[in-house]
Amino acid sequence: MDHTAGPILEIGLVLLGAVGAGWLARRIGLPAIVGYLALGIVVSPFTPGYVADHDQLQLLADVGVILLLFEVGIEVDILRIRSEQRGLLAAAPIQTLITTMIAGGVLFAAGLQPIAAALIGLSIALSSSVVIVNITKSRRRTTDRATEEALLGWSALQDTTGVLIAAVLLALLGSAGRPLDRAAIGLVAFVVLAVAVARILPMVLRALRSEHDLFLMVSVASGLALAGLGSAAFGVPLALAAFVGGLAVTESPEAAESRRRLLPFRDLFAVLFFVAIGTLIEPAALGRGLGWLILFLGLIVGGKVAVAYALARLVNLPARAGQLAVGLGQVGEFSFVLGSAAVAAEAITHDVYVALIAAVVVSIAASAVLARFVGRTAGEAEATHGLAG
Repeated sequence: MDHTAGPILEIGLVLLGAVGAGWLARRIGLPAIVGYLALGIVVSPFTPGYVADHDQLQLLADVGVILLLFEVGIEVDILRIRSEQRGLLAAAPIQTLITTMIAGGVLFAAGLQPIAAALIGLSIALSSSVVIVNITKSRRRTTDRATEEALLGWSALQDTTGVLIAAVLLALLGSAGRPLDRAAIGLVAFVVLAVAVARILPMVLRALRSEHDLFLMVSVASGLALAGLGSAAFGVPLALAAFVGGLAVTESPEAAESRRRLLPFRDLFAVLFFVAIGTLIEPAALGRGLGWLILFLGLIVGGKVAVAYALARLVNLPARAGQLAVGLGQVGEFSFVLGSAAVAAEAITHDVYVALIAAVVVSIAASAVLARFVGRTAGEAEATHGLAG
């Protein structure tokens, strides 16, 4: 038998399992992502029964998170946000900073080292782009157009602010054992390279626009190659490099078309990414880190949801402030990347890391479901107010 048949069969079975898990999750009113995470727990080495090859799954998940963050970077359009919802330009970065400081301070007091506390604090400050897109596109959504635009814009600005803070913190953390000055030089050099690529890539895509297969290959390869080069040559973490690369090419019409064609690949590999996260939840470690999980969830509510709500009201966004804040009330892919960097550098323990992964699972499920409920309540209140008026 061909030695590749087994791994290929396993990928197919995992994807089919994800279809079933996502379908079941939606039938009971949960987002499909919760089903993918649950499947990961089922096929993990910590539960009885079938165990998926984690290394193989992790490689495909890494491809997924690279394409995901490259596409998110392309999606960020600061000019559009500035013209449509100006308050976001202040509220989202301020929320990211305030939440990072609140959560980082509490985690430092709880026993983490300063840089590790700040890195996990930033993880809590950022939301999941995939979950927010699902909230705004779900057939069961209760969001109005203004709230959907605010959620998407807020998430994009969170990521933009977060990537700048993360670059500094990862350099301070001593990523790849390099001193701070070399790490900073590497990041600056990569940004220069990304800007140069942003000048060339649209011309290549424009020339290939009628060649659908070649256009698609260049779009996918650009995200992967930029991220790989940023990590291998400049010492920038893969996910960070992918986001910066996407951000650099965001302004051209060709980039928008590239993003559209990347979406099916992003969605496919993102499924494997969330399954891979589920395989990391070790019940024994979670039991030991239960206090950390409770603390993380408390910080999400008190340090992010409450802050986002207050800022949305303060800048008078034309959106449902409660639904917006609850919709942002989860941690996701960027948070996973930052937590992984912290545990790889031995800045946090395995128990803290597992608690952070569990916070991803719990917060995604809670945020997606509660956002619908809060939105339904807000919609009913608006309708009652309209009748009374």
